[in-house]
Amino acid sequence: MNTDHVTARTPLSQYIADGKAHPLPKVLGPISITFMGIGAIIGAGIFVLTGTAAALYAGPAVIVSFVLAAIACGFVGLCYTELATLIPISGSTYTYTYISLGRFAGWLIGWTLILEYSIGAATVSVGWSGYFSRTLATLGLGIPPRLAAPTGQLVTLSDGTTATALLNLPAVAIVAVLTFLLVRGTSESSRVNNLMVTLKLAVVLAFVLLGAPHVDPANWRPFVPPNEGTFGQFGWSGVLHGASVVFFSYIGFDAVSNCTQEAKRPQRDMPIGILGSLAVSTVLYIAVAAVLVGLVPYQKLDVAAPIALGVAKIGLPWLQLFVDAGALIGITTAILVLLYGQSRIFARMAHDRLLPPVLAQVHPRLQTPWISQILIGVAVAAVAGFIPIELLSELVGVGTLFAFILVSFAVIRLRTLEPTAKRPFRVPAVPWVPLLGVLCCLVLMAGLSPLTWAWLASWIAIGLVVYFTYSRRRAPTPKHRRSRSMG
Repeated sequence: MNTDHVTARTPLSQYIADGKAHPLPKVLGPISITFMGIGAIIGAGIFVLTGTAAALYAGPAVIVSFVLAAIACGFVGLCYTELATLIPISGSTYTYTYISLGRFAGWLIGWTLILEYSIGAATVSVGWSGYFSRTLATLGLGIPPRLAAPTGQLVTLSDGTTATALLNLPAVAIVAVLTFLLVRGTSESSRVNNLMVTLKLAVVLAFVLLGAPHVDPANWRPFVPPNEGTFGQFGWSGVLHGASVVFFSYIGFDAVSNCTQEAKRPQRDMPIGILGSLAVSTVLYIAVAAVLVGLVPYQKLDVAAPIALGVAKIGLPWLQLFVDAGALIGITTAILVLLYGQSRIFARMAHDRLLPPVLAQVHPRLQTPWISQILIGVAVAAVAGFIPIELLSELVGVGTLFAFILVSFAVIRLRTLEPTAKRPFRVPAVPWVPLLGVLCCLVLMAGLSPLTWAWLASWIAIGLVVYFTYSRRRAPTPKHRRSRSMG
């Protein structure tokens, strides 16, 4: 049986040459790339998951849970950094997998990444809509309930009656605005992201600095509450369970690797961007967790807005509106980075003929993959506006963990396939560090529900149909691929 379509891979030097034949403008420096990472990582999770993990699983030791989750992400982050500096081409995990494990594995992870980026952006957009509606309500304004929920969902009207929603208009609107911004240009989008991340950091720091003087050390005791007889509920098993919960607060740093082809000096800028955004986010997460469980007894933090309880303890009414605005800004930057990343992955797959070549077109004046970006925007807006996506939210996590595993294996594989390639950044102790990253991801995946695995299997089945009916036939054979560059 001919397995060329499965194992076909392009040598590293050839793939990089092909990618450089279709350049994108190099407009991103280390600060902008780091802010892209922070923008993707610090979203609503810092305002919600901290309280949930403390109240249900780890108690005040949720601080340790964040450290453990950061270590797990650090293993994978080192792998992303080596590959981003070795392969200065857009496409992130898809590109790394294609080069190291072959075309079929590249397609599989590219298809799976749609769950992380597109479905993730749609899920976060719905969250943005909820925060936006609540913020308007505090200002005495409001959006008709039938225009603030997915199509068909029951909503309560102002007169107390119920009706079915027509459209989640705020979710559609934020996706449309950010898509327009991304089509206009990467540098413009980066400047807006930098501003929003600066404001978000100001909100987080304000909570930490204003809350620290009001901390009651008694709330930190016992630091590790005794186990209640169930694995994962307090005790050190609860700390580990808490780490698996807050791990998903860190998802997003991988999207930074999509900036590689637009980085001014990728060999310098990408390590700063990936590892720097992880480091800054970890420090802020730990600081917020320490202050929150110091302000409020951990038993009371299992609420939708735990930070609001902390703000009430501080006694500054204006701070709550400030924090709500910070959460809104935080979610906005996460949507922007996810939309950006998905368009670059689609464009790279289109260069490799696994998707229609039109998706790889770069606008002659704006210098962005505009068709890919618009297609992603329309799809995400449709999902966010019309479809209840609660069942799909867990797929964001499983898609990300699957990508992390393949990236870790890609480092090991490329050390064998391309041993003499120049690596500006090298993961230490290969293969042990990448294997530790794989182990961490497998442990987290084992805790996912059977329904999540069923959805993932269904999604992959659809992807296989697309691959064998379209992509396999359109993509050039290995011999063809060696004879000419992609155009």
